Amino acid sequence: MAISSSNTGGAWDNAKKYIEAGKLKDGDVIKKKGSDEHKAAVIGDTVGDPLKDTSGPSLNILVKLSAILSLVFAPFFQTTGWLVCPLNENPPPNGQFKKCD
Repeated sequence: MAISSSNTGGAWDNAKKYIEAGKLKDGDVIKKKGSDEHKAAVIGDTVGDPLKDTSGPSLNILVKLSAILSLVFAPFFQTTGWLVCPLNENPPPNGQFKKCD
């Protein structure tokens, strides 16, 4: 949900900037500020800003937490043999890996 919210907020913000830069064309007509398309993009940006501003920082924390947990538990997985052998087998001695059947 957070990833979707963050991407949606960013997309609406980028759509408004795209129109304000004068890059939206309908045939030979360039849509700029004041057009109906720009008004709709402003409403979308107003809705998208809270989505982007609240979910972005929470995703940042989640990514950092995942990285720290993987660094903390990597030696444990290496010494116990988890992720190498199934749970019903004995782990390899002294952290040495063996081929599991």
